[in-house]
Amino acid sequence: QLQASGGGLVQAGGSLRLSCAASGGTFSRYAMGWFRQAPGKEREIVSSINWSGGRTFYADSVKGRFTVSRDNAKNTAYLQMNSLRPEDTAVYYCAATRMAGVVVSSHEYDSWGQGTQVTVSS
Repeated sequence: QLQASGGGLVQAGGSLRLSCAASGGTFSRYAMGWFRQAPGKEREIVSSINWSGGRTFYADSVKGRFTVSRDNAKNTAYLQMNSLRPEDTAVYYCAATRMAGVVVSSHEYDSWGQGTQVTVSS
């Protein structure tokens, strides 16, 4: 099971850190992903991190602003979001896959968290 938290309302230019706590599996073996879905839009990949944390992927729209990380000892993945923009407003989901490497397709993920709302005001 995955539990996402850390969303909220923030002004443009602000920061938030999302957390995704995992339970019931071998977290350290799984790649993790962060996705988001804005109203009326499809779910899109934001970032992915491999099992060790040594490899990462970022969507072009968040490169240089967001940082993904993980702490396998705490079974938790993080998404640090800086310089937030109104277009970052969405429900953010964390997901886990049994694949070990970076994974960008939502179809490859086996488990999903419940989502946390991020709202960026202008």
